[in-house]
Amino acid sequence: MRPIVVIPARLGATRLPQKPLADVAGAPLVVQVWRRAVAADIGPVLVACDDARIADAVTVAGGTAVTTESALASGSDRVWQALTQHDPDAVHDVVVNLQGDLPTIEPESLRAALTPLDDAGVDIATLAAPIREAQERHDPNVVKVAALFDAEAPQPVARALYFSRCAVPWDGGDANQPLYHHIGVYAFRRTALARFVALPPGRLEQRERLEQLRALEAGMRIDAARVDTIPVGVDTPADLARARNLMARA
Repeated sequence: MRPIVVIPARLGATRLPQKPLADVAGAPLVVQVWRRAVAADIGPVLVACDDARIADAVTVAGGTAVTTESALASGSDRVWQALTQHDPDAVHDVVVNLQGDLPTIEPESLRAALTPLDDAGVDIATLAAPIREAQERHDPNVVKVAALFDAEAPQPVARALYFSRCAVPWDGGDANQPLYHHIGVYAFRRTALARFVALPPGRLEQRERLEQLRALEAGMRIDAARVDTIPVGVDTPADLARARNLMARA
């Protein structure tokens, strides 16, 4: 595989305006994510952004940025447009879509995201981690993945059967039944990403507001690698404060 990591970053976030430029431990949020991706050392890292201010922040830090159209519908669309601009000759056959709001993502987790692609039948790889906090089991802001992991395997990989904001599979009220938190990192085969962004939004995708369901509806195969840590996702001012506190102690 010849992977490239692409980090989509959009300035106009509704809940946290100018989120990519928010200071986290002395650097813009998007730069902290970029640093994690560089540390993973799986391939070149590209930031796909919609504003020159983000591009400037990344460039000053030593990174590479591509400015994309601001009106793109999703992060996946932004990743695809940046990829085709930056790599028109298709040197890279695997594209890791790393959300620009995961400043505590472990480099080891990014490397693990490539593991499912060892199986030629997998179109898209992603990550999952066990839910350990009781309140997260039924929190609609915590996306779950239904996957039958082998608990004894050192680096288990399982086919993703469904994604939901509900507790899936149903736990029957038994808190000991495992549930898995989906981590929004995707390793696409380049051909799969091209197909995915050309698909219309799916019915389940629109109902659950989860883009990855579009791929499942279209018959694409997603496998997940299980990891042990869940990164902090920064969507709100409270999330930002938590990320700042965690990284200040690191």
